[in-house]
Amino acid sequence: MALGNHSTITEFLLLGLPADHHTQALVFVLFLVIYLLTLSGNLLMILVIRANSHLHTPMYFFLNHLSFLDLCYSSVTVPRMLENLLSEKKTISVEDCLTQAFFVLASGGTELCLLAVMAYDRYAAICYPLLYGQIMSNELCVGLVWGSWGLAFLDALINTLLAWHLDFCETQVIYNFICEIPSLFSLSCSNSSVNFAVLLFSALLHAFGTFLLVSFSYTRIVVTILSISSTSGRSKAFSTCSSHLTTVGLFYGSGFLRYLMPTSGSPWELVFSMQYSYGVVTPLVNPFIYSLKNKEVKNALRRTLGKFLQSTGSKL
Repeated sequence: MALGNHSTITEFLLLGLPADHHTQALVFVLFLVIYLLTLSGNLLMILVIRANSHLHTPMYFFLNHLSFLDLCYSSVTVPRMLENLLSEKKTISVEDCLTQAFFVLASGGTELCLLAVMAYDRYAAICYPLLYGQIMSNELCVGLVWGSWGLAFLDALINTLLAWHLDFCETQVIYNFICEIPSLFSLSCSNSSVNFAVLLFSALLHAFGTFLLVSFSYTRIVVTILSISSTSGRSKAFSTCSSHLTTVGLFYGSGFLRYLMPTSGSPWELVFSMQYSYGVVTPLVNPFIYSLKNKEVKNALRRTLGKFLQSTGSKL
């Protein structure tokens, strides 16, 4: 990584944050509350899954990793946003910007893969219930999780290394809250056509590839559910997928809208970036989606909290 490429521009100015001090204070409090709720919600989800043996199944194994990923995802962006809100100078060094862009891309890519893996898990459970235990073996589950992390980090590493060799000598203003690879292309005075082509190819392969896997899985799931004669059976089968479908719709929908929009600094771009790239909204709502719509999780949560309160009361 040749740092000489960045000798002209050493830092970027992030202008996605509000300029008014009173507004900044309100946004800081809002983001801080959201971040604390995100940490507590996902940590509680991990604790509940680990503490209840009947939740040690493939579905909750993947959910456990999704909660851990959401912790990482939000921690990549929100603390830096909070720091910028408190500081007078809204800058970030080129090296820190590229590092953040790497982890944003890696975290988002891993979540895409995990959502596809979870869709396949639901497909196996509903379409092949008698063979589910054999299909979703422990070795396969571990391999799918590690494969998700590995593929996403490789994708992020390739794109970040290419971006590292760009020359940033035009403007230093990023009209965004955080650093993302696409936002850096317009700041470069060197040819970024190769970077754009590689990013586009990886997006098509990664994002649309996982989306096709999710679509295929749920197409087969819907066909199987519609073939069930019992209304209660159809309702029960669909309820096992409703939480995951909600998460998929929230993540993919905002992600596609974000990256189909031009990098212009418009309010809509910032809204969708906050939802998708900043690890703000999705990591916050995922624990609530899976706990409120899942009776097993709700019951396990009550038992875990009951044991905690009981042990706390006995100590007092």
